[in-house]
Formats: sequence, structure tokens, C-alpha cells
Amino acid sequence: MSGTVASTKRSAARLGAVQALYQIEAADEIPRIVIEEFVNHRLGAEIEGVEYADADPDFFADIVRGVHSQMAEIDDAINAALSGTWTVERQDRTVRQVLRAGTYEILARIDVPTAVIITEYVDVTHAFFDGPEPGFVNGVLDKIGKNHRPDTSK
Repeated sequence: MSGTVASTKRSAARLGAVQALYQIEAADEIPRIVIEEFVNHRLGAEIEGVEYADADPDFFADIVRGVHSQMAEIDDAINAALSGTWTVERQDRTVRQVLRAGTYEILARIDVPTAVIITEYVDVTHAFFDGPEPGFVNGVLDKIGKNHRPDTSK
């Protein structure tokens, strides 16, 4: 598999992970079941005229499981990067999942450069929002990167 194909599959995995995390929170679903549903029926499939990109299922599952299992640490890192009285819980549900997934990667996926993580999650945010949200995500993830990977953040 070429680097471009692997990169595209990881980008699709990130988008799918944010969607899965949203579903888990919104419907109070069990992560394992949602992961299985996405891997077996959504990633790379066409559903009601919407084609879901082919994604790296292992990378997708790692993000969803990682966010779920490390939620307290992830939310603490996000809250430390937010200003004033803003907390992760006060964020839009989609923005919250983007921040959680990006923060998980910054904290746990040291094999992925911080700049790549930030760029990827800004792109994911653009898939959902046309307003200031992508810039907000960029700023928060950049601060988290500087707090947790000071030698590699740029």
C-alpha cells in the first residue's frame, strides 16, 4: 500500500472515529458495538446514497477505543488548553469529539507527528463546519501539542 493510500485511509479513519464517538455519546452506546457496526457496515460502504470512504479499520478502532478508555485524561488535557470558564463539556458535541480524537492521538500516538494530527483534525472539522470551528480546533490542539509534546510541536 502506497503512502498516499495509507494516508487517505487514516484520514477516513479519523473522520469515521469522530462520527462513531458522536454516536456513542449521543445515544449512550457501547463503543465495541459501534466500532463493529462501522467496520462491518459503514467504512467503505454506500448508505442511502452517501459513500463512506474506505478507512484503516485498525486505526479507526484504536482512536475510538483510546478516547473511550482515556476520556478523563483527554478531557483534562483539553480543559487545560481552553480559556476561562470554557470546558470540554461546553463545546458543541461534534467539536468535542474532534478535540477528543485529536488529543488522544497527541497523547498516545507518538508515531504520528503533532503537525499531521492537527492538520488532519482541522480537515475533519471542515467536513462539519464552515465557520470559526476549524480555527478553534487548530488553536486548542496546537496548545495541547505544545503542552504534551513540547519538543515536536511546531
